[in-house]
Amino acid sequence: MRRALGSLALAAAAAGVWELYKWLGSDDGTTVAGVRILPRADDLSMPHLWTVLARLGDPELTGGDPIWQVLLRACLTTLGIVAVGFAAGALVGLVLAVLMERFRFAERGLLPYVVLSQTVPLVALAPLISGWGGTIMPQWATVSVIAAYLAFFPVAVGLLRGLQSPPPEAVELMRSYSAGWWHTLVKLRLPAATPFLFPALRLAGAAAVVGAVVGEISTGTKGGIGRLVIEYSREATTDPAKVYTAMLGAVLLGLAVTGLLVGAQRLFARGVAT
Repeated sequence: MRRALGSLALAAAAAGVWELYKWLGSDDGTTVAGVRILPRADDLSMPHLWTVLARLGDPELTGGDPIWQVLLRACLTTLGIVAVGFAAGALVGLVLAVLMERFRFAERGLLPYVVLSQTVPLVALAPLISGWGGTIMPQWATVSVIAAYLAFFPVAVGLLRGLQSPPPEAVELMRSYSAGWWHTLVKLRLPAATPFLFPALRLAGAAAVVGAVVGEISTGTKGGIGRLVIEYSREATTDPAKVYTAMLGAVLLGLAVTGLLVGAQRLFARGVAT
């Protein structure tokens, strides 16, 4: 309850800062030495939050479904893509972490490239992967590959740290019991890695959402929330609140994925406790 109230208080504070700046800020923004350091506070750049919320109930098009229904369908579509990408990324991260823990030369050889992989701009990578759509795999699967590309890194690094966390005395004790590498992994290293694994999975879930949204935008995949961001942004000058509804949908999707992972962690902790 404390965490829920704290999250609500933080959201309310952010909304208050938004509206306060819109009230006090300049319509032309704040500039220092000719450089704008704060955004414009006019209605086209920063619509009132209640205007955005009211726009959710309006039809997307004349006689069409309300925007909130369109956003919900788009978020569910993207959620399916995120689930595939997250599962694939988590599996790749798990395999890499176990491999690097088992063989020190694999850690020395692979870990720098694992870190280096995250320096590649996703916007530049997405069009290359999108070329696989329709030939090697469906178009939506290319977006899942992009999501997996961002999701595997936190799992690989976090789980590797967790697998290496048992003290040497515990490892020596397992050896004294004649336990092989597999039994040591299952009975000692994986349980010790649990506190590292779930935070890494939460980061991977958030990264998968970002990858899916950016992938939908870059590849032009239809039906998802990323596509709506592009479509609604074309109306930014005439209907700015509509643009923010798509952004709000993407934010809520990320929060929903994180909430599902937190719930899974709690269920796992209860199962272990019982």
